[in-house]
Amino acid sequence: MTDVLTPFDDPARAARALEATRRWLEVAVIGLNLCPFAKAVHVRRQIRWAVTAADSRDTLLAELHHELVLLADADPQAVDTTLLIHPEAMTDFIDYRFFLDDAQRVLRKLGLEGTLQIASFHPDYEFADAAPDDVANFSNRSPHPMLHLLREASIDRAVAAYPDAEAIYGRNVETLRALGHEGWRRLLAAGPG
Repeated sequence: MTDVLTPFDDPARAARALEATRRWLEVAVIGLNLCPFAKAVHVRRQIRWAVTAADSRDTLLAELHHELVLLADADPQAVDTTLLIHPEAMTDFIDYRFFLDDAQRVLRKLGLEGTLQIASFHPDYEFADAAPDDVANFSNRSPHPMLHLLREASIDRAVAAYPDAEAIYGRNVETLRALGHEGWRRLLAAGPG
């Protein structure tokens, strides 16, 4: 899939954001099997990597609208999922959490609820039931704020094919707590392979 980088004042920053996110996906998400469904779409190159220069709530909502329509209209064999990386917008986690309600409204307004889903990732991600320093939060800590746009049909197929899908979250918590903060830092520093 072609990388999409909207115009940045600093194009190198966009490229770094894309590379950091790709590396995180390969090393952490796929490498630790945090999402057992990620490897297949990555290997098949069915991920749309969209890095946006949006720097406000409104410009990010416009980009999200655009990406949701593109994904809904795309052939699933070519584009199964989109990673909308937004390094300039919603960098504060509290702002980001409130923004997610706005994102869901866009999904509803487009009539795409039940067709597409939005998953959330952020460098400061915290699960509601976890302490801020709990390493379990790292399953959703991406290098930059990001919205993961997924097809409901693909999720349903993946869950049906994966034994004990409801245990993924618990297994991730165990994996990350066994790894610990230092292990996480070493993993990302070492990179793939």
